[in-house]
Amino acid sequence: MKEEIKKWIWQHQEYPNFKYDKSKLTETISKIDYSRGILDGISKLFEPSDIVNIEIETLTDEAINTSLIEGEIFKRESVRSSFRKKLDKDFDGRYDKYSTRATDNLVEILIDSNLNKDALNLERLHGWHNCLFEHTGYDRLSKIDIAKFRSHSDMEVVSGAIGHEKVHYKAVPLEKLEDDIENFLRYCNESNENIYIKAAIAHIWFVIIHPYDDGNGRIARAITDYILSQNTSSTKFKLYSISTAISIDRAGYYTVLDNTTNLFLNKEFDLTPWVLWHLNILNNAMQQALRNIEYLIQKTKFWDIHRKQALNERQIKVLNKILDMGSENFEGGLNTKKYIALTKVSKATAIRDISELLEYGCIEQVEGTAGRNIRYKVKIPNG
Repeated sequence: MKEEIKKWIWQHQEYPNFKYDKSKLTETISKIDYSRGILDGISKLFEPSDIVNIEIETLTDEAINTSLIEGEIFKRESVRSSFRKKLDKDFDGRYDKYSTRATDNLVEILIDSNLNKDALNLERLHGWHNCLFEHTGYDRLSKIDIAKFRSHSDMEVVSGAIGHEKVHYKAVPLEKLEDDIENFLRYCNESNENIYIKAAIAHIWFVIIHPYDDGNGRIARAITDYILSQNTSSTKFKLYSISTAISIDRAGYYTVLDNTTNLFLNKEFDLTPWVLWHLNILNNAMQQALRNIEYLIQKTKFWDIHRKQALNERQIKVLNKILDMGSENFEGGLNTKKYIALTKVSKATAIRDISELLEYGCIEQVEGTAGRNIRYKVKIPNG
């Protein structure tokens, strides 16, 4: 009888006793601890209302990007409004015109995964899954099982054009699913492994099991959030978004998943490359959070100086757009054409608005630009 070819990680004789070399992870974990310490220290400098705004923007990034990784696009104002209804005591939801049932549901998952410290169980996973698909019940043309695990074994992750499909992964068969989930939940709830390593292992393990018809990636990232949130108090959110960092390296994400779950590519049954990639992504997320907070500090200092100046709504909108993303990230600097694109005004109005901003000292000319190529940047206060 022909021996079965073992291609997928769950077919390995040592599964699910994953192995990884901790000695190769310690340096990156130290970087994460350092980034986390700075992040915690800086956050204490803000007023509670400012922290709420940072949390809302961070969670909004997380919601948008965990969906974007799977090809689902949400409008930022819709997600932000859904979060504000839940977290901003000054927001009157009666006048909300942006949030949708889908964004409200997505927000429920992220709030629960970040704040609810109770043990992870089946009911909770199914509740998250229900939130993802309650409004459709379909994956494109196919009706899917909602709030329960898949009812078939032939679950494959496939890409490519019709007739040229590539199978990237075949999930754990149905007869193994129940035991696998039981072991997985026990690990999430009881393991004393370093929390950053634990989050990486939980992420990949849930993807390996692939228990749902759809939504496995988003729920895996919610589980990652849940585990990482164990490091925070019961009333505070993480101030970094790991899904945003993953989305930036989306190609790398899928490559490392393939290289880990395929035994032809991972003959040694070694999760070290995956865990190291995940740790680096986590550190990148914290570094971006620190940059975002620095932009907020710059924005606060800027408006402390310019708040009393008679700026119109257009000028304020453009300045906030640049300050929110960081002046150095506003590619090419500000010019008349970009001002028109952002405000939908005439060229004459744009020129007049920009001249006033120069006069008020809100912006300054970029060195080395002039004439038709003239560019401006927001003048960031020193100190």
